[in-house]
Amino acid sequence: MPVQQTIPYASGIFFITFTCYKWLPLIEKAGSYDVVYKWFDYLKAKGHGINGFVIMPNHVHALINFAATEQTINTIVGNGKRFMAYELIKRLKDKGENDLLSTLSNEVERTRKKNNKKHDVWELSFDWKICDSIEFIKQKLNYMHDNPCKGNWGLCQSPVDYIHSSCKYYLTGEQGVYIVDDIEEK
Repeated sequence: MPVQQTIPYASGIFFITFTCYKWLPLIEKAGSYDVVYKWFDYLKAKGHGINGFVIMPNHVHALINFAATEQTINTIVGNGKRFMAYELIKRLKDKGENDLLSTLSNEVERTRKKNNKKHDVWELSFDWKICDSIEFIKQKLNYMHDNPCKGNWGLCQSPVDYIHSSCKYYLTGEQGVYIVDDIEEK
């Protein structure tokens, strides 16, 4: 079972990655890229910033500038994953993805089923790195922006062409489908 590591910081820029259960392409299958954008909008409304992102068919990378709040960063990300999961499941039901829904339901651990969990949508934990320098931020931006072109993905020829990414902004200065916040110099 993955171990959730508590983030010991109250604010800052973080490179966050969370993955669909068993790396299944649930975001794509549910047509739910917009659900992630809605979570970004929610974060912005709460005073946080979205400095970069790429939404892949089965995982999300984001540079999020968390402002200090009463909630921990772990809670903010966990709540976001939970509410996105509800919408993904709803859309999978609407699309008649019964086999996939059955898989997601059958895999829920017995103790979690007792707490009314019906489907596993995301891996339990998420990865995070504190971004404490502009160089590290640039490294993470390059990593995430190259993701759609690498390995088996082949989602585009050039990172700037992938629509669910902040790459266009950083390479051309033009905002893409989602408006990212400028990274403030430290």
